[in-house]
Amino acid sequence: MAKARWYSRLCHLLTRGDALWYCLALVSVISLLGQELSRCSVLAADFEGFGDEADDDLLSESDHDDDLPYVAPVPPPTITQSDFETDRGPPEQQPLHADPSPPKPSYPPATTTFEYWDEDEFEGLPTELPAQNPTDHENVEGPAAAEADVKPSVKAPPGPRSYTVEIVSVSFLIAFIFNYFTGKRENENIALAWATQFATKDSIFDKNFSLLGTGDGKDTPLLLKEGQNVFKFYASGRRFCQGLLATMELKSRHDLISRIYNAIVPCKDEITFEVYMNDDAMDQVVFALAKKKLAKVMHKEVRDLQRFASMVSGSSNRKWVVEDLSVVSESKEVAGDLITETVLDQVFGDKAFEKYGKGFISLHFSDQHLGSHKKMLLFKFALPSVNKMADMTRLVALVPYYIDLVGRYKLSQQARSKTEGTRSKLAQEVFKELQLARQEALQKKKAEKRKVMEETEAKLSAEALRRKEEKERARQMKKAMPKVKMSRAR
Repeated sequence: MAKARWYSRLCHLLTRGDALWYCLALVSVISLLGQELSRCSVLAADFEGFGDEADDDLLSESDHDDDLPYVAPVPPPTITQSDFETDRGPPEQQPLHADPSPPKPSYPPATTTFEYWDEDEFEGLPTELPAQNPTDHENVEGPAAAEADVKPSVKAPPGPRSYTVEIVSVSFLIAFIFNYFTGKRENENIALAWATQFATKDSIFDKNFSLLGTGDGKDTPLLLKEGQNVFKFYASGRRFCQGLLATMELKSRHDLISRIYNAIVPCKDEITFEVYMNDDAMDQVVFALAKKKLAKVMHKEVRDLQRFASMVSGSSNRKWVVEDLSVVSESKEVAGDLITETVLDQVFGDKAFEKYGKGFISLHFSDQHLGSHKKMLLFKFALPSVNKMADMTRLVALVPYYIDLVGRYKLSQQARSKTEGTRSKLAQEVFKELQLARQEALQKKKAEKRKVMEETEAKLSAEALRRKEEKERARQMKKAMPKVKMSRAR
């Protein structure tokens, strides 16, 4: 009865139009359920016993590796940590290959750092973790242990400090100061010895000059100190001259470096006498006497000797200066008149020069000196030591002797005409030089003025320039017109 009822209901459903769709839906659900069950059973069968098989493989491989030579383990691949899970299986194991070569140290693989990734834009990127290699750990610990075994080097205690530079500097300073005072005292002693010998009472200058020193009083010092090695002496009150100035230029004994230099390159203490002659007391004279080498230098460098004088040799019929000396004069007449027998016997002769002329350097008389005083007599001698100052007495005596000789000397008509012709020719040359210099100055001034005008015109506007040209044209036309003289009719 129930069976018949179920069959009647089925027939009733089949007779309906949507019964077919219900059947298809039911069959689909049953098939999907079967597929899902079959897939789950397959996955369970795959993962079952996975760990055991891996352990068995590792044990078998370790048994086989015991028979092979030692090979350095390969560093494991970089382990990355991801923010999302993956369904990938375990990494495949790479087979080991035997290498007969000796083991080499392994280095950690280079890892790439993602320093330039934008974490907000790229999500889920792998973050690399540093790989830990047991070999690297052993390599790091090895040097560290070796360094720990090495005992730290102990610094040796510092030795005594060297003060060589300081000692040398202080010694040089002390020597410099000591030499300054001793050298200063030596120069002062030389100057005082000369003044005592030739500028005190009843000396040469006291007998030939009425005023000695720089003042009129009795307490006026004879010497004027201008430096540690420069001393001056002044005398006046004698005919034919305005005065005399003696300058002593001594060695720089107060300077230690100069003293050392003078020890290598020797030099002498010198004294120079400058006699300022009166304009009406000295004729046209250009004369010089010096040692041969110095005479050539003076002839080339001194202006008046270069223009007026020439080298003069002595005649055979009279005495002449020693062979070590040379004469530069404007004429032979002047040279013969100024080198007298007295001078040859006292200083410049063959016998006298060896004994009294050791300190002689030069003589120079000229009426064409450059400067405020044109007519001057110059004497230059070398100073001896303090104990031998009297040896230059005859050289100092030449000063008053030549003052009187040159003051009384007059040229002959023939020599005067020659000297006047030379001086007039020189005056013309000097005048031409002044004219040329004046013309050059005028041309330079005009060029500067023209340049200023051109610069001014360049700054003017076109209208102002046109006006200026018209004005200049009118001036030129007015200048070109003939001049008419107007006369008043009577």
